[in-house]
Amino acid sequence: MPYVLIAPFFILFAIFGLFPLIFNGVVALRTWRLDDPAQDGWAGLANFEKLLTDEDFWNALYNTFGIFVLSTVPQLFLALCVAFLLNRRLRGQTWFRVSMLLPYITPLTASTLVFLVVFGRDYGVANWVLSVFGMDDPIDWRAGKLQSWVAIATMVNWKWIGYNALLYLSAMQTIPRDIYEASALDGATSWKQLWRITVPMILPVVIFTVVLSTIGGLQLFTEPMLLDANPASASGGSNGEWQTIAQLIYKVGWKNLNLGYAAAMSWALFLIIVVVAVVNTLVTNRLGGGKR
Repeated sequence: MPYVLIAPFFILFAIFGLFPLIFNGVVALRTWRLDDPAQDGWAGLANFEKLLTDEDFWNALYNTFGIFVLSTVPQLFLALCVAFLLNRRLRGQTWFRVSMLLPYITPLTASTLVFLVVFGRDYGVANWVLSVFGMDDPIDWRAGKLQSWVAIATMVNWKWIGYNALLYLSAMQTIPRDIYEASALDGATSWKQLWRITVPMILPVVIFTVVLSTIGGLQLFTEPMLLDANPASASGGSNGEWQTIAQLIYKVGWKNLNLGYAAAMSWALFLIIVVVAVVNTLVTNRLGGGKR
């Protein structure tokens, strides 16, 4: 009976998870073009070898990592600080905690379209705020790599900081108050309590968010897609200034109709995510353990 009860999950996983994964691996080893079925045939590792000399792939990889760093690092750090503040006694605690989820439950397309107005070149709120601080020339947020990365990272951070903060907050509430009171008597400041008590004691949750943020950050698609004036092109700007690997996979597979090469890119992205997630986990575990 226990096997019968858990069978639906494994059946659904085999159909919608395992089979597409295996099938995609087979496609990556073939020359499969929807616009020219006659070219279909076994290619071996040719699609993967092509990646090594593909400038578009390396540009997309560079963009992906650039946006990933600008979004993930500030996102998790700010989420940790926000959670630490919400874990203290505040007026309107419930309201603040609920408000943290509002960006997360907002439809991604709707919030991204709002940010397109915020980052408008001529009448955008972002340029207006910068002009208040003395910047006279408005920034064209679609004209270069750095400014487009900052715009996309801002969208990502706005959506996920609150979600990660609540995960951290739930873990922080399991820490006995006595520990904080004892450390306060020993002269520990709030900053030292955060890094020497809180972070090491919620390390499993921190590692969990690091892995999730790594997976999501390296698969970024919707925000850079909608930032483009012509989203259907999936070009990530006129010169691919912010084109991510996920966008390039979509463009190669469903615009250029080269499914074999797109499948090889997706497997390359999968391996990159695994490596980066493992490295991030080891680094986070080492840093957290060093603060005990």
